[in-house]
Amino acid sequence: MDDNRSIIEKADLAVADLTSGGGLLQPAQAAKFMRLLVKQSTVMNMATVVPMRSPKQLIEKIRFGSRVLRAGTEAVALPVGDRVKPDLTKTELDAKLFKAEARISYEALEDSIERGALKNTIMQLLGEAIARDMDEVIINGDTGSADPFLAQLDGLLKQTTSNVVDGGTVPLNKGVLRDMLKAMPSEWLRNKKIMRYITSVDALIDYRDTLAGRATGAGDKFLETDAPVLYSGVPLVDAPLFPENLGIGTNETNVLLSDPKNIQVGIWRKIRIETQQDAPAGVLIIVATLRFDVKWAEETAAAKAIKVTVA
Repeated sequence: MDDNRSIIEKADLAVADLTSGGGLLQPAQAAKFMRLLVKQSTVMNMATVVPMRSPKQLIEKIRFGSRVLRAGTEAVALPVGDRVKPDLTKTELDAKLFKAEARISYEALEDSIERGALKNTIMQLLGEAIARDMDEVIINGDTGSADPFLAQLDGLLKQTTSNVVDGGTVPLNKGVLRDMLKAMPSEWLRNKKIMRYITSVDALIDYRDTLAGRATGAGDKFLETDAPVLYSGVPLVDAPLFPENLGIGTNETNVLLSDPKNIQVGIWRKIRIETQQDAPAGVLIIVATLRFDVKWAEETAAAKAIKVTVA
C-alpha cells in the first residue's frame, strides 16, 4: 500500500506540474498543447487554427467579389454608380464544450515514472486522443445527430451545401473530381495548387487502384509506390475519420474540395487539465476540458461530392 501511495503521489505531483491556478494550462502551455493537437490531427494540420480569446469570436472577411475596373476618362472621377466597395462579412466561431476523462492505473503510472517522462507521456497520449476525436466532430458533426458528441456542432460535411455533386453511387473516379471542380465558382479556382480533395481512406484507395490499373509506367508508379495522387493539379488526401457508412447500403462516403486554409478551427485558450485520485480502484483520474468550433471561412469556396461508394 505504501508503494502504491508513493506512486500516486508522484503521479499527481507530475500532472500538477502541468497546471496551476485550478487546473488551467498557462498561455505558453496552452499554445504547446494546441500545437500538439494540430500535429496529431489530419484536418487541423491543414486548416487555419485560431486561438480564441473568448468563447465567441468573429472572423472579419473582406473581398471584392465583382468587377472593380471601369472605363475611365482623363481628369474625370468615376460617377457614383461606378464606384465599388468591398464585401464585408463575418464568420462567428462559437466554441462548444468537450470533456475527456482518462483513468490510469497505478501500475501504468509506476512504469511511466520509472521512465521519468510521465508529463510527456500524458500530454502525448491526451493530445493524440483528443486530436482524433476533434477530427471526428470537425468532419462529421451534425446538430441533428442522435449522438450527443456529434450533435454539439455542425461539421464540414454538414456545412457544405452550396456546391454539391452527385457521385452516382459508384467508386471515386475522375468524372466526380472533374464535376467538383466545375461546380466551384471560377473565382476560387485561380490557384488550384493550394486546394485539396479530402475523402475517406477507402475512397482514395479505390481511386489509386484505378490509376494503378493502367498498363503504363504511370500505372506501375501507383501500384508499387505511395506516390501522391492528383487530379488537374489538385492533390487528393485521405482523412481517417471520413465516414464510409453513408447511404442506403451504408457503403458510401463524401469528398470535399477546397483550400484547406478555408477551414477555420477555433480553440478557446482556456484549456483545463485536472486530476483526482480513486484509491480503492487504484487509479488516477485525469480530466481534460476544452472548447472549440469549426466553420468554413467562405462556404461557397467549398464543393462536396455525395454518393461515392466504397468497397
